[in-house]
Amino acid sequence: MPEYRRIWQPGGTFFFTLVTNQRRAILTDEIARQALREAFQHGMEKVGAFRTDAFCLLPDHFHCIWTLPENDGDYATRWKVIKGYFSRRYLQLGGMPGEVSPSKVAKGELGVWQRRYWEHLIRDDADLQQHVDYIHYNPVKHGLVQKVDAWPWSSFHRYVQEGFYEADWGTADARLMALSAGEFDDA
Repeated sequence: MPEYRRIWQPGGTFFFTLVTNQRRAILTDEIARQALREAFQHGMEKVGAFRTDAFCLLPDHFHCIWTLPENDGDYATRWKVIKGYFSRRYLQLGGMPGEVSPSKVAKGELGVWQRRYWEHLIRDDADLQQHVDYIHYNPVKHGLVQKVDAWPWSSFHRYVQEGFYEADWGTADARLMALSAGEFDDA
């Protein structure tokens, strides 16, 4: 059996990808978005605050970048709390569970999320910029929109407002850059 090792870096900045169980396209539904907002708030209140530096919600997965507080590297507990709260709240609001294997039932899982998630410790400013660009270009990469600014569930709009991107970022030149960044194990 593989041995999973996570990197613990207090105050670190991390890129994450979380995927729904069986890649069910539920996350952009109104009840899922509401449950996710509540779950993030609940996680911050219960485990501790963090800064979300970039975020993009897609139908069956999402990407985000967090910076943890100084002297705190525990993103795993935060994700456990957030995923658990989301699953319960999503089902309470009328969401449907996915297929649940006997193994998942035995572990008390509700069939909403894949068990694991992808995490990457951001190494430097260039690595951060590459991952932020990747996150924001992801809806185009998956064929959900033609232009980055057309996707509503992304921190891209905040980045434009704060002057980090032009509103038309993600067209021809940026598309080539994002596609060349194919080294990511995207969900």
